[in-house]
Amino acid sequence: QLQIVESGGGLVQPGGSLRLSCAASGFTLEDYAIGWFRQAPGKKREGVSCISSSGGTTNYGDSVKGRFTISRDNAKGTVFLQMDSLKPEDTGVYYCAADSLGAMVTSMCVMIEAPFASWGQGTQVTVSS
Repeated sequence: QLQIVESGGGLVQPGGSLRLSCAASGFTLEDYAIGWFRQAPGKKREGVSCISSSGGTTNYGDSVKGRFTISRDNAKGTVFLQMDSLKPEDTGVYYCAADSLGAMVTSMCVMIEAPFASWGQGTQVTVSS
């Protein structure tokens, strides 16, 4: 059974940092593009960042550009989202998703939900003083 697990969420003060991790069981993340999405209370889920299976392409939402960095360690089968200079508006549940059906070529990633077939349960990030 394919399973994705996020970790690293928590409570942090504005201006602080967190690093989220995404790992999988039942398959290996290194073969697929990975996306991070988030959902704030009362809002629709939105794309935060994505990375191609090759690691050569990354994309970021406008609200996180310059503050968040996505990376992957294929040897460990893990994808990371480094979040710096956090703001209260970054609060939400963060989801990791994998293009486990291979909809995207190795150099591609997009921050829309449709190509991502496998999703984690999410990890809560709260930015508050």
